[in-house]
Amino acid sequence: MLIQGETGTGKELVAHALHQESPRANAPFIRVNCAAIPENLIESEFFGHEKGAFTGALNKHEGRFELAHGGTILLDEISEIPPSLQAKLLRVLQEREFERIGGTRTIKVDVRVIATTNRDLQECVRNKEFREDLYFRLNVVPIHVPPLRERGDDVRVLAEEFFKRYRRKHGCHSGTLSYDCLRRFAAYDWPGNIRELQNVVERTVILCTESCNTCTQGVGGESAEPGVASPPVAESRGVPMPAAPVPSVEGDDPITLAELEKRHILSTLEYCGGNRTKTAEQLDISIRTLRNKLNEYKTAGVVIPGSNDA
Repeated sequence: MLIQGETGTGKELVAHALHQESPRANAPFIRVNCAAIPENLIESEFFGHEKGAFTGALNKHEGRFELAHGGTILLDEISEIPPSLQAKLLRVLQEREFERIGGTRTIKVDVRVIATTNRDLQECVRNKEFREDLYFRLNVVPIHVPPLRERGDDVRVLAEEFFKRYRRKHGCHSGTLSYDCLRRFAAYDWPGNIRELQNVVERTVILCTESCNTCTQGVGGESAEPGVASPPVAESRGVPMPAAPVPSVEGDDPITLAELEKRHILSTLEYCGGNRTKTAEQLDISIRTLRNKLNEYKTAGVVIPGSNDA
C-alpha cells in the first residue's frame, strides 16, 4: 500500500488505522522513518546484521523487517531511501526474503508493507531518483490523503477535538471555540495541514485565561499573518477579558533571549496577581522551574511582584 499526501495530513495515522482494522492487528506494527536513519546504517536497520559484520557490530542485530514478521511494517518517507538500497528492498517485496549483513542464511518474512511519502513518486521516477519497478511494486493499493483545505467540515471537527485535548493537557477546564474562530479556521488554507491546526489550537489554549470562552482572532484573516494566531480574547459572563500580556520590547536595540524570557515571566506573574501557581500554569512550566527563575532574578536585584502561592 502506498499512502501519498502533503506533510502533516495524517498519513501515519491512516497507516496505523489500516493495521488496526486488519487481521494482523494483534501482530507487530513496526515504523521506520527512512528520512531519519543515516545512509550507512539504513540497510542494517532494515535487514539486521550478524555479529562482527562490520566495525562496531558487537552483537547480532535483528532488522525491522524481521521484527515485523506476521504484522505490518510502515516505511515512512519511502522516497528518501538511497538508490543503493532500493534494489534490495525490491527483492524483499517480491521474494519476501533477505539476508542479514554479514550473514549467509536466507530469512523469510511475512509482512504487510505500507509506504508513505509527501513527494510525487511518479515525478521522482521521471527524474531517475526512484526505481520505476520499486514504485510499481509499492503502488499496489494507492491511497491519497487530501490536504486539510480540501476536507470540508474536518477542520471544525478536528479543531474541537484538539481544543478538548489541550484543555485537559494544560488544565483549562472550561471553554468552547467561538463561531468566529471556526469561521476563520474554515476560511484558512492550512499549508501545514493538521499539524499546523494542532499548533494553533494548542497556542490558543495556552494563551487563554482559566475562564477562556473563545479562541484566537485573525487566523488566516485580515488582522494577522496567515497561520499565526493572535493572542486570544477570553470572555467570562459576556464581559471581555484580556489574555496574559506579551512583554513589549522598547527601543530599536535587540535584547537577549534570557532578557525577553525574564520580562515575560515577570509580566505574567504581575498579571496573575503574584500567584506563582497560576503563573506557572499560564507559562506551562513547573512551579519549581518558576521558583528557580524568580530566585535567580531576585539574586540579581530584580524586584519580584508579591507572592501568593495559595
